[in-house]
Amino acid sequence: MAAPRSVIVDMARLLRDGEAAAAAAKGEGDDSPTGKGPKPERFPLSRGELAVFAGVFLFFTAGLFCIYKTMPAAEYGRIKLPRTISDLRVLKDDLSMYAKEYPAKFILGYCSTYIFMQTFMIPGTIFMSLLAGALFGVIRGLFLVVFNATAGASSCFFLSKLIGRPLVSWLWPEKLRFFQGEIAKRREKLLNYMLFLRITPTLPNLFINLASPIVDIPFHIFFLATVIGLLPASLITVRAGLALGDLKSVKDLYDGKTLLVLFLIGLLIIIPTLFKRKRTYE
Repeated sequence: MAAPRSVIVDMARLLRDGEAAAAAAKGEGDDSPTGKGPKPERFPLSRGELAVFAGVFLFFTAGLFCIYKTMPAAEYGRIKLPRTISDLRVLKDDLSMYAKEYPAKFILGYCSTYIFMQTFMIPGTIFMSLLAGALFGVIRGLFLVVFNATAGASSCFFLSKLIGRPLVSWLWPEKLRFFQGEIAKRREKLLNYMLFLRITPTLPNLFINLASPIVDIPFHIFFLATVIGLLPASLITVRAGLALGDLKSVKDLYDGKTLLVLFLIGLLIIIPTLFKRKRTYE
């Protein structure tokens, strides 16, 4: 989910940035400020790093498979990740009775799927957040979404800490340098800045999850900013799940008014860091 912000948008940006990086490596573009130093053509991860990623992925996949196998056979074949609002409506109808009859098994399967998708940056967590609202209501749905989004983001954080530096530096060199500079300027009020980034769509959640350990953001700051910062957007998504029949597209979730409110909340949080910088310059 994203977090609850659309992970599909994040992945689209990742793909576009990846294509731009490949173009720069071939001489069709450039990412350096001076127009020099093209990126290497080869994939940035070494064999050892790829082996680590494969091992972690297989471990998570095996755990997810074992959890799925505990579900009743009649329902197992109905599990399908939704890609559209129509798919989500069908999935909600299929799972409504199952969620009532086997609440513990359903929640375990739901949480495992959400965390898996968030950890490995698989698009679709926005639909999982809507499903939580449709099946569990606002309070329980919000708790589930924030819990899973935070757990998945934390897993992604530690995975990036292991092998993410060369990949992020290869995909987003300019964005990473900008992020590192902003973090360096706001070390004393780092939680405020991270909350601002989580609440507003200034940077994709995907990039924040991957880049945070690389720019030395402490995990406790990352964790708190994720738990608190995802609440507003998660509440919007979960509430929209209650009226799933009226929702036509994911784009309807975040209109201009909603984005304005999120930015206003983010500005209120980041104001202390702006005053701190002003006093420093004086």
